[in-house]
Amino acid sequence: MKKILPFLLLAFVTLFVFSCDDNNDNVVGDGDTYSRMRDITGSFNNSNGYGVNQAIEINPSDVVLVYRWVGNSWQIIPKTYYLDDEQNYPVNRELDYNFQFDNQNVEIYTSANFNQATQMSSNDIGKYLNNQRFRIVLVPAAASKNAATVDTSDYNAVVKYYNLDETKVKTTKVN
Repeated sequence: MKKILPFLLLAFVTLFVFSCDDNNDNVVGDGDTYSRMRDITGSFNNSNGYGVNQAIEINPSDVVLVYRWVGNSWQIIPKTYYLDDEQNYPVNRELDYNFQFDNQNVEIYTSANFNQATQMSSNDIGKYLNNQRFRIVLVPAAASKNAATVDTSDYNAVVKYYNLDETKVKTTKVN
């Protein structure tokens, strides 16, 4: 019996050591990041290079979605608008909204196939450049990896999928 006891003790300790190995590489989420939103309002003009900026803090692997308020709904950008042909302006004018981002900043800007400073009517300027409202949606990479089924062009689907609370959206006037 004296000879069997050390072997049983060794077997028990070995079983305990291997069963407690926590060498697990599966990461479900980082636990402290979550989807969030921010509204910004600003005007595009020659002095700001037809761009507005908003500071953000995200991981380099996170995703940014930007929507523009149009009428009574959110429309995803990038987006091209084909402006009406008007007298004294070039025909087939196209105005594009786009954005770029890094882990510290989102820049929303317009570009056009015409001179925005001189070839837009006051109606066009009021509709497309002045006091534009955007919603920036920050989505953590862990959440975006499983989001292949979400139609990001549908703002309401994004809000529902990421369980976003629209009552807590902060608003910033950028210029």
